[in-house]
Amino acid sequence: MSQPAIELVGVDKSFGPVHANRDIHLKVEKGTIHGIIGENGAGKSTLMSILYGFYQADRGRILVNGREVKIRDSQAAIGLGIGMVHQHFMLVEPFTVLENVMLGVEGGALLGPGRRAARAELRRLEEEYDLRVDPDAVVGELPVGLQQRVEILKALYRGAEVLILDEPTGVLTPEEADHLFRILARLRAEGKTILLITHKLREIMAITDTVSVMRQGEMVASRRTAETGVEELAELMVGRRVLLRVEKGAAAPGVVRLAVEGVSLKDAQGVTRLDDVSLEVRAGEIVGIAGVSGNGQSELLEVLSGIRAPSEGRVLLAGADATGRDPAWMRSHRLAHVPEDRHRAGLVTKFQARENVMLGYQRAPDYGEGALIDRAALLEATRRHMEDFDVRPPDPFLKAANFSGGNQQKIVLAREIERDPDVLLVGQPTRGVDVGAIEAIHRRLIALRDAGKAILLVSVELDEIRALSDRVLVMCGGVIVGEVSPDAPEGEIGLMMSGVGGDAA
Repeated sequence: MSQPAIELVGVDKSFGPVHANRDIHLKVEKGTIHGIIGENGAGKSTLMSILYGFYQADRGRILVNGREVKIRDSQAAIGLGIGMVHQHFMLVEPFTVLENVMLGVEGGALLGPGRRAARAELRRLEEEYDLRVDPDAVVGELPVGLQQRVEILKALYRGAEVLILDEPTGVLTPEEADHLFRILARLRAEGKTILLITHKLREIMAITDTVSVMRQGEMVASRRTAETGVEELAELMVGRRVLLRVEKGAAAPGVVRLAVEGVSLKDAQGVTRLDDVSLEVRAGEIVGIAGVSGNGQSELLEVLSGIRAPSEGRVLLAGADATGRDPAWMRSHRLAHVPEDRHRAGLVTKFQARENVMLGYQRAPDYGEGALIDRAALLEATRRHMEDFDVRPPDPFLKAANFSGGNQQKIVLAREIERDPDVLLVGQPTRGVDVGAIEAIHRRLIALRDAGKAILLVSVELDEIRALSDRVLVMCGGVIVGEVSPDAPEGEIGLMMSGVGGDAA
């Protein structure tokens, strides 16, 4: 047998009192896709950051192709044929694709020859691995799925034989995720070795050859993917049986809490993003918005939360005209908003957890009067939120940037839900969240519904929309093309999402 592509022996890493990795042993065979799964904060990203040279292990050994190595930084990792695509991309947005790919390996002081050589190599890689993207496109203007291709191309351009992908589908639509999997299968067929860090068990079952499970910093199991299933993997991740379906009783809708009447929205370029949208959300129900990402769901949430004013139409909140009101007014009238993109709209990542807990509510009387913040009350609220939502590590003074993506999401959810709103707008509630936390978040949303709250849910996960919603509205091209039961066949909903069927037929 050939030597493993990667072998970790007794790897240990602590950050102060936090023991992130505990005596990790791992073998990754060449030419395979090896999944690493675990709850948020289980130590997956830390372990991969050690392999990529971002962190140094306190103890343990790393072997690449059977040879023990010291990986002191990312340049050393690249030199050993290890590349990494991070959960949050490391791209220079004003640069073109070509400029990003060749950045740091320009090929000499004269850029002309290096640029020509890079363009030719980029063309070869695009063809060989089905990673087509315009080399002259400005990265900041590309959708996230294409930006991720640029990150993969960067790694391959630098000679990566081992490719680490950290939560690669967290920002992708289902269609983009499917295309990514086809790319990964192509890479495997060409002999590349892939380490896939994810919390999505369906993805593990669909694409990996082997899966290893981490829990609380330890490697607790490894399995051939064909010899396990989602139930066993979920239990290994969490340490208990996990309910993989949403349990809920029938809804008891009450009065209309949120009404939208003929709302349209044009962007700064005059492009129509919302077209004559009307809907109602009643107390005691969850209304789901299904649709392929980019079909107006994001703009609808922005209008309803007060971030953007509609071009036409009205928004009514508990019967009061809320059209064009700002987010502060909306919050004061008991509307809370969990934004789709926690980094751009939900958190200030340079702020501590306790500071993020009061964002948007800093004038609430429970945090003090006027400009004076009651720091003791804020600290107590943060600790309570962290305990109730199982935020790891439970450190109110840790900067938001230093939490995993799933734990960042929990901070945002805790902040909004704990205000006990009458209307809750939720965008992508479980994006980047592990299976155990997904179960807890779903239970909370159902409990809020049962307590008489009105919830509008947007998610690219169609399974999530169908499992949580009492009614499903389907959007395509900024238009609500129809309403269906959550029990409607997935194919029927999919056709409506693509503009076929419903009112658009």
